[in-house]
Amino acid sequence: MTEVDAPRALADASGATPSRDRAALARAVEHANLPTLVAVLFQLTGDRAWLADPYRPTRSRGMDDNDDGGFPPPVQARIRAAAVDAVLAWADGRPPAVPAPTGDALVELMSLAVGEEVPAEYAEMTAEDMGFAPAPARAPRTGSATGFSVIVIGAGVSGMLASIKLTEAGIDHVVLEKNDDVGGTWLENRYPGAGVDTPSYLYSYSFAPRAWSTHFGKRDEVYRYLRDVAERHDLRRVIRFGTEVTAAEYHAARQRWTVRTADGQELTANAVITATGQLNRPKVPALPGLDAFRGPIFHSAHWPADLDLTGKRVAIVGTGASAMQIVPAIAGDAAQVTIFQRSPQWAAPNDVYFAPVGDAVHHLMAHVPFYSRWYRTRLAWNFNDRVHPSLQVDPEWEHADRSVNAINDAHRRVFTRYLTAQLEGREDLVAKALPDYPPFGKRMLLDNGWFAALRRDDVELITEAVAEITGTGVRSVAGTEREADVVVLATGFETHKLLHPIDVRGRDGRSIREVWGPEDATAHLGITTAGFPNLFITCGPGTVLGHGGSYITIAECQVRYIVDLLVSMIDGGIGAVECRPEVEAAYVRRHDDAHARMIWTHPGMDNWYRNDAGRVVSTLPWRIVDYWSMTRSADLADFRTEPVVR
Repeated sequence: MTEVDAPRALADASGATPSRDRAALARAVEHANLPTLVAVLFQLTGDRAWLADPYRPTRSRGMDDNDDGGFPPPVQARIRAAAVDAVLAWADGRPPAVPAPTGDALVELMSLAVGEEVPAEYAEMTAEDMGFAPAPARAPRTGSATGFSVIVIGAGVSGMLASIKLTEAGIDHVVLEKNDDVGGTWLENRYPGAGVDTPSYLYSYSFAPRAWSTHFGKRDEVYRYLRDVAERHDLRRVIRFGTEVTAAEYHAARQRWTVRTADGQELTANAVITATGQLNRPKVPALPGLDAFRGPIFHSAHWPADLDLTGKRVAIVGTGASAMQIVPAIAGDAAQVTIFQRSPQWAAPNDVYFAPVGDAVHHLMAHVPFYSRWYRTRLAWNFNDRVHPSLQVDPEWEHADRSVNAINDAHRRVFTRYLTAQLEGREDLVAKALPDYPPFGKRMLLDNGWFAALRRDDVELITEAVAEITGTGVRSVAGTEREADVVVLATGFETHKLLHPIDVRGRDGRSIREVWGPEDATAHLGITTAGFPNLFITCGPGTVLGHGGSYITIAECQVRYIVDLLVSMIDGGIGAVECRPEVEAAYVRRHDDAHARMIWTHPGMDNWYRNDAGRVVSTLPWRIVDYWSMTRSADLADFRTEPVVR
């Protein structure tokens, strides 16, 4: 190996490029996450002393990064000094002692890094995500994919991912996107304060890291990230922008789908992958007077690009995730912000929500081997499945009105203390803002300045639902009326009307809306539905993450499953695959039974996860590791198959 090749090989194996600048590295490790650094030290040196006290970090509190690991200052100094020496030795050519831990060795190291025992079942999923074990990459046999084509509907997170993986598999496809650029919800939602409440380094494709500027990405950077991924993978070559799909119909005799667009195009393909998402179509309540208001009135997803709120009176209808981001962003610019709240939301603190990712951290990510991977893995543990056990209903729990089990009740106490501390001295606001339902019963939000905004003299919180929009403002059901110059409808999305408004018709000509009803969609694994051969859904029913984590992880699971199934079709000469009704029914029973034992069926609140009948339609009941295992590969025994019709 030449000297030029050596750094490249090291980078490929460790996720970092060598640097021999001791001073820069010493400065950087002063800002390192020490539990992450201890895991790196063991991989580089193989010295098991790093796996034992005093180098075992404490468990993170909640979703805190736990940067100091709970170590006393002398131990912190020893870890940093040893890390500098080990990284420089690696940069000089010493190979890592443990380059790719898997199985029990990886679980042991994970348990060290996160400060608590990690079940063995996480080893395989984590090894793949960290690049320690190869992910299965299926592709049709040479030449067998000729004549097989796929239509992908949507170019957001899932549609882009589907296109990338179809290209890697050599499967011909086209992506139809109604907007004029990629990004989906991140293109459409431009409201002030828009961003993710999943850490940036977790809200990323596993194969496309980014040097994020903030710990929680704001809309513009997330949008730029998706555009960068599209450019890197040359996705625009296969995307037709400004092309809205209106209908898709399956022709059983030909084993093909016909897709029609609003501009009169008609395309055919062997299979269709929908990537329209669940936060796609704004939900506008049928309030009297919507057309009577004399100023700007709009849904938060349709925020006008040229809107200036300086000196304006703004009424916000709703207090969900969008409202919680909008209010702190506009308070102080607007003359008055009035919020109409039907029910309050739980909000958790986070120490780095507003913090930028500094140059030192970027240096660590770029030049310390394995650091970026362990950093992401720790985030995944803290934000993914860790909270899942606490969302199970304890039937013996005596305080079922306020929580679902003892741990959930402890969460309630922690979040209540935080809320009351933030609103100290404002008992009127505490009474309005403190939920009376269990934490996590609705989507858990992160405090991005919400409580501080509520304390402002120019912000008013009215705990009454809206009855009517007047010509000059908003009137509540209790008769409270406030004048406004601008009305923002932060009222959510049509999450239960999946694939709406596309007219999708399956084998017997029935519309999928007839099969599902207005708000009761079902699908095996949230991906495939009986009666609709060769139709595959991403972000389908029951796949939204309610307990935490990154939806991108779920999208990667779904696309892997779909591509695996398509390759089986192509190589096996299969013209149609249709989920067996009994397989879908059995999965839906397991899905519903799991939810019956979980927090989102608690009667003390409404949430967008469940429909009017009380069935949880949107949310995944499983841990992420469970869903990862379920979608690892497609089992043809779950499908009725037909040979290709020539």
